[in-house]
This record gives sequence, structure tokens and C-alpha cells, in this order.
Amino acid sequence: MKHTPKIIKVSGPAVQAGNMFGCFMGEVVRAGKDKLIGEIIRIEGDTAIVQVYEDTIGLKAGDPVERTGELLSVELGPGLLGGIFDGIQRPLPGLAEHWGDFIHRGALIHRLDREKKWAFKPVVKPGDAVEYGFVIGTVQESEHILHKIMVPEGMKGVVKTVAEGDLAISDIVAVLQDGTEIKMRQRWNIREPRPRSERLPLMVPMITGQRAVDTLFPVAEGGAAIIPGGFGTGKTVLEQTIAKYAQADVIIYIGCGERGNEMADTLHQLTKLKDPHTGKLLLERTILIANTSNMPVAAREASIYTGVTIAEYYRDMGYRVAMLADSTSRWAEALREISSRLEEIPGEEGYPTYLASRIGTFYERAGRARIQGRDQETGSITVIGAVSPPGGDFSEPVTQASLRMASTFWELDYELAYQRHFPAINWRTSFSLAYPRMMAWYREKVGGEWPEMIGRTHAILQREEELSEVLKIVGADAMEDRERADLEAARLIREGYLRQSAVHPTDAYCSIKRQEKMLSLFLEYIDAMLKAVERGMSMDEIAKSPLVERLLRLKEISEESLGEEITDFRAGLKHFFESINR
Repeated sequence: MKHTPKIIKVSGPAVQAGNMFGCFMGEVVRAGKDKLIGEIIRIEGDTAIVQVYEDTIGLKAGDPVERTGELLSVELGPGLLGGIFDGIQRPLPGLAEHWGDFIHRGALIHRLDREKKWAFKPVVKPGDAVEYGFVIGTVQESEHILHKIMVPEGMKGVVKTVAEGDLAISDIVAVLQDGTEIKMRQRWNIREPRPRSERLPLMVPMITGQRAVDTLFPVAEGGAAIIPGGFGTGKTVLEQTIAKYAQADVIIYIGCGERGNEMADTLHQLTKLKDPHTGKLLLERTILIANTSNMPVAAREASIYTGVTIAEYYRDMGYRVAMLADSTSRWAEALREISSRLEEIPGEEGYPTYLASRIGTFYERAGRARIQGRDQETGSITVIGAVSPPGGDFSEPVTQASLRMASTFWELDYELAYQRHFPAINWRTSFSLAYPRMMAWYREKVGGEWPEMIGRTHAILQREEELSEVLKIVGADAMEDRERADLEAARLIREGYLRQSAVHPTDAYCSIKRQEKMLSLFLEYIDAMLKAVERGMSMDEIAKSPLVERLLRLKEISEESLGEEITDFRAGLKHFFESINR
């Protein structure tokens, strides 16, 4: 007698199903009459625990459970760019078109458009031998992204026929001599990293256009960075700004447990903002994974893997991908809630004992690599994860586990945020372990003086830290002119260079060449000021200079006018100190 799988027990998103003979870990099932999507996360005899990715209200014991025999996978192919998906890759615009503003329970539609035709151009011919990773043909997905149709995993042989022309993603683009059909789309299990031929060292920075990041604490292309900070310190704004301006071919932004209004604001900006690198709409190279705080918590756990799998797909085309997750703390909270439903032994602060390994597995999927099947090509995934430690406590488990995996650490500071200093990156505690390996790139692309300029900038900020206690005790008026000059130097660097507006039309993005010019001028003024003090000039005299205000407003000067402004400033700088000297 055949036993039909059915629900035995419901505990939040964790559903216990019986009569599950032959099921396997990770298998996707459909629970209840609404066929809610779920994934098997534990098997005990003929009983399986299913993590349901939707609201389980209404499910009851005895409801049917339908097995699919598939793993939780994403659909990969043309049409991903510009898309907005939920945590399990259901297209939100398509869901809204069918069911309105709220996702219908059990809603299932195609992840990618089956009707749209793409101009497929083959790059192989009959008789060519192909295997996993080989490019069969190309599709112009956007004006600047050429989508490469690659041989899926497990397929290998000699091409018998190959198509050409306008095709849908479900159409066959090539047939091998053994009868294997290759389509424009493929599927991939989100829990399994896509293979890479060789992992490469991280030698090149990913330029973000943010001076505090690119100058002091750059993230390597293919590296991993974390942004820990309490509420109101600007994590989301910094991630959104990097998403807009990062020097990457493809941007994947994951709103993991974020407020819906923030995701709506991000989408609204992306539909209007022009890409500074291409001049086209930024949305043309962006994919959004939106699993907001009002969506089912279980799908939040899957959203991170959905995003990184899509990132690996574009990496395998040879592109530089920047993946931003906001925030990994809410992802960890989803793990904690699911773990408690399974009655697992809790670890520190109630998080599962495997929290660190899960975080490590995620960040390990970042990297710069040679592509499987095409060793001459390289691609990269740079992962930037925001962390929201409760009360700004960076000793909590999620921050510490992330810190062990990331090579770049941007700590956001409450005090700086309250001073309206954005980005509120604390230059005393932040770091970039990859910076020394990238210095050769900076010397070649920016200038041979760059390492010395960075060392000087850190020294100026460190000197301010040393003098801060003295300043609190005696006040600025009681300090010697040399000490006042050191404090003024640090103030100029902080307010004129490191502080940056995310909304100013000129200051929001700063190219690395512009950064070099600005920092060089700041240091030139500081050197002139210190030399003047050593010659006996008072800081009161130097403070009268109109150059200080011009220097602080240098970041508002357009790129086209910057060279002229710097030349004029240097002339004024020389004249001012010479006139005082006389």
C-alpha cells in the first residue's frame, strides 16, 4: 500500500512531514493545498523537516506534501539584468502583475521571461568539441553586457548542430552528437558553489568612488569586506552608494530583511540614476534580490545563496561582479529562528553552533578566479556585507565570525554619524589587509607617490588622536602653535577630504585620479602651513587665510574645472605664505 506524504506538525516555517520515504536533503517540496514552496533540511526515518519559504498560516496536520525531486535552484540565462526577484528568485514584477501588491501564497511563475526573443550568435560550429564552461554563443543582454551562453555542468561532446537568430531562452541552441540538447537557460543548486579553474591572488582594488574607502581602506577586486555599524550610522546608504558607483560590470544588491521603504527607495533611484562608467541607466547592470522584513523569514536565509549563485554565473562569463548584502545580521537571525524551531542546541546568544561555518562558506564564494573551461579568462566576485550588531556591540557573534573571513573592515562609528560625518568610517579601527598587495597597482595607475601620501595621511590622523586628550584638558587656546597646526591638518583631512556627500551631484562619486589630485593638494597646503609655523608664524595669522574655505570646498568643484582650480589655488598658496613671511 502506497503511503501519501502528509503534514504531521507545523511550527512556524518548520513543517514536519511523514511518509517521506526516499526523500533527500535539500529536496524542494510543496506543502498544503496552496502548494507552499519548501526545502527539506532534516530527515529522520520516514519523517522530514521542511523549511517553508512562505507564510504557513492555515497549514494543518493531514495536509498533503508533494515532492519535486529537485534541489532549490536558480534559473540562469538572459533576462537577469535589471530584474527584481524575491529570496527564491521569483520575479516580483511578474508576481505583482498576476496577484497585485502582495505575493500570493504558493505563487509560482517562470523566473525568466519565456516569450522574449534574444538575438543568439553562435561561436562554435558543427564538429567542435565542447565541455562544461565552453561558450556556445552570445546574446547582447544590455548595451554593455554580452551574455555568454555556456555549456551546463555534466554535458560534454562534439557539436552536431548549432542554431542562430532570434530565440527564446527555452529554445535549443545546440545539439551534441550523442543527442544532448543545450538550451539558452540552465539551472544551478544555490547551496553548491560553481567550480572555478584556479583561484587568483587579490592584487587589484575595486574602486568605489568613496574617498575614505579607496584611499585608506580599499577592498580588493574579488575580496570580501564587512560594514558593521549600529542603527543610524549609514550602512545602507554606504552600500547603496557603492552599488551605484563601484567599478564593476555587474551589481547584485540583496536586501536581506531590510525595510520595504528602503528597498523601494533603492529601486526608485536605480531606475533614474545614470551609470557614471557607461552613461546608461544603472539598472541595466544591476540585479536586485528583495527579501524585505515583512516577507517570510525562511526565504531570507535562501536569498544570500540565490544572490551569490547568480554572481558566480556572471563571474563565469568573465565579468567583475560586486555583490552587496544588507544585512547579514538579519540573515543570521533567520538561521537562529530556524535552528530554534528544529530544537537544535543553541550556541552563543542563541545562534546555531554552525553560524561561523555558514558565514565562512558564504564569504568563501567571493574571489578572483580563472574560469572553468576557459583558463585564459578571469572573473571576480567582490562581496560586501553589512552587519547590524545590536547596540553597536562588535563583540557579538555575527560581527566576529564575519571579521574572521573578511580582508577589509569598515567600522561605522556612532560619534562620527552624530557629527554628520559620512561615510562614518572610523579610521582608527578600520583596516584593509589586502592593501599591501595592491600597492603595485596604485603606484602604476595612480602615481609613485601614493604609498607615501597614504602613510602621511594616517600619520596626521594618528597625531590628532594623540593630541585629543590634551585638547580636552587645556583647550585649543592653551596649546602651542605646532600642536594647533597638527590639529588643523587633521581637521582639513577629515572635513575636506574624508567627508563625502552621497547626494551631492559632484561629490557623490570621486574617481581615483581625482582623489590623488585632491589629497596631493591637501598635503601640499598642510606642509606649507607646518613650515610657516616652524618659521615663527602664528596659527592666528594662518587662520585668516581665505585658502582654507577654498580647500574645504574643493570636493564640490566639477572634474572639468578641478585642474584649473588646483593651479589657481597653488598660486594663491604661494602668494599667501610669501606675503606673511615678508
